[in-house]
Amino acid sequence: MPEGDIVLRVARRMDAVLAGQRLVRGELRWGRLGDTDLAGRVVLANQPVGKHLLTRLDDGRTLHTHLRMDGSWWITRAGQERGADRSPRVRAVLGTERWTCVGRLLGMVDLVRTRDEHLLVGHLGPDLLADGVDLAECGERVRAQGDRPIGAVLLDQTVVAGIGTLYLAESLWAHRVHPLRPARDVDQAQALCATARALMLRSADAPLPTATGESAPGRTSHAHGRRGRPCRRCGTPIAELRVGPPGQERPAFYCPACQPR
Repeated sequence: MPEGDIVLRVARRMDAVLAGQRLVRGELRWGRLGDTDLAGRVVLANQPVGKHLLTRLDDGRTLHTHLRMDGSWWITRAGQERGADRSPRVRAVLGTERWTCVGRLLGMVDLVRTRDEHLLVGHLGPDLLADGVDLAECGERVRAQGDRPIGAVLLDQTVVAGIGTLYLAESLWAHRVHPLRPARDVDQAQALCATARALMLRSADAPLPTATGESAPGRTSHAHGRRGRPCRRCGTPIAELRVGPPGQERPAFYCPACQPR
């Protein structure tokens, strides 16, 4: 699932082509919104909130989208869609005279009054990538989860928003914390949040997404997705376990030597 760095990257790119521009296409292909036409509206901004994207319009409404596991926003010059905008996978099309943004396999699509955005994202914890985020508060929220495993806590968007399995693994690896350590015992919870933020911001600024700052194949992560491969710090084979509530377990990669339980 795309994490905070990807959503921030998407928001920036959509802002570059849509912000301040009037839509000539505004199609929503999503259930009861299928008859909605946003053409004529001016896009004010694209605001990421954790893994959610809020596209604010000049008529006091907000288009809310979420990429979920497989979603993406594809941006192309207007007129060069070559039929991609007619695919059954498309859930939204936002276009200006110069650019077209095609939302494919989006996991959520809502259109609400901007003043009601809280109904969609108000349940989230602090956005780790937000300007001025209080990292001390984030750390306190994490440790307040008590006996819950730190891996499950970092994935819980109601505690802090933006971290997924990639930055869960990379942040815990950086601080040598086992994914099953109780949250209350993680003294460096604030530092963990700060590391996750720094890694995601660096990735969002990089030419290609990366959790390490490197872009070569096999070198974009230290632990995530590397089960059985040597730890890049000590050489021990990376292991994998599952964290999260029953039925919603997600993978957590870690080094058994660097991150003892």
